[in-house]
Amino acid sequence: MTASPGRDGNELREGLGRSLEQWGEPGAAELSELLREMLGEGVTQPTLRLERLKNEVYRLGVDGEAGRTLVLKLLKPAVAQTDRLVAERWLPALGLGDRCPRLLGAAAEREGRCVWHVYEDLGKRSLGLEPDPAYLGAAIDLVAELHGRAAVHPLLPEVRWRARDLGASFFTSNLQDAMAALEALATLHEGVPVEFPASRARLLQRLQAVLEDAPRRLGVMKEVGGPDTLLHGDLWPRNVFVTADGQGPRARLIDWDHVGAGPFSYDLSTFLYRSSPEARPWILQRYREASERWGRRLPGNEELNLLFHTAEFARCTHCILFDAMIVLDERAEWAVQELMDYERWLETLRPPLPDGSPA
Repeated sequence: MTASPGRDGNELREGLGRSLEQWGEPGAAELSELLREMLGEGVTQPTLRLERLKNEVYRLGVDGEAGRTLVLKLLKPAVAQTDRLVAERWLPALGLGDRCPRLLGAAAEREGRCVWHVYEDLGKRSLGLEPDPAYLGAAIDLVAELHGRAAVHPLLPEVRWRARDLGASFFTSNLQDAMAALEALATLHEGVPVEFPASRARLLQRLQAVLEDAPRRLGVMKEVGGPDTLLHGDLWPRNVFVTADGQGPRARLIDWDHVGAGPFSYDLSTFLYRSSPEARPWILQRYREASERWGRRLPGNEELNLLFHTAEFARCTHCILFDAMIVLDERAEWAVQELMDYERWLETLRPPLPDGSPA
């Protein structure tokens, strides 16, 4: 969508507001005022092009005397605060302040329900679209460096306090809470597919089996999982951007909305499960070698498979918990369907490395 705002900013507010209104986004007036200040008086009659990248994330193209693109992101206030800490405190403290997009400005919606962040645009070279081996290697090296620099860092207690703990408690609490929510759905028969009660029962049994196995999993995590570190928390390849300069590929990480503290296996398992099975051994070997340069030796593949499977299972139970809560509160059909999908998906979930039998 395109708009041509005037110098006083009134048309900017109206044009951008109309563009965001069609997606039901709040805070357009406050965001427009921020952009007017950022663009400044040097931009005469700029043309704005707004592109929706995904839910609550947009690319804004500004054509004027200095054409540029910006990324606009709508966040809950608590997430906006942790994202700011990532960009302005935590990564700079690790010497990695240039490995995430620069936060250029922020505007809070008047009633405090949300905050808009304005970031520099890193372009379109995400690993999700361009899995070049050299770029993939740069990405893995950066993740290993992040984990190596942040291990037992004095800032980790602050990360847990301000963000989240993605370690053992994330696994056990989500597992137990998801089971409690599923048990509360035992009497739900009306308004759901006829196969839902049996699917819910099977899902609950599957969670119960993992809960019984939790002491073994937690023991391995404590014995060989290594020290806690700073975690990206949502390390899909699409959240890694790589650019090439005279010194070779340079990786940066976006979308730190799930940042937290915990074992390296949480991040690495996310990346492995979202990569092709053929690429996983190479990715792990690259990470293993990079970690050794930071003085960390990884355990063997058998232990790693259990750690990775545990982390993926924890993420899944986190989603099951909130889907079950939505069913309890709203009887939402889509959440019912997702619970049934998770039951089928967990049945096929295996460790990510070759020869990985069911964990």
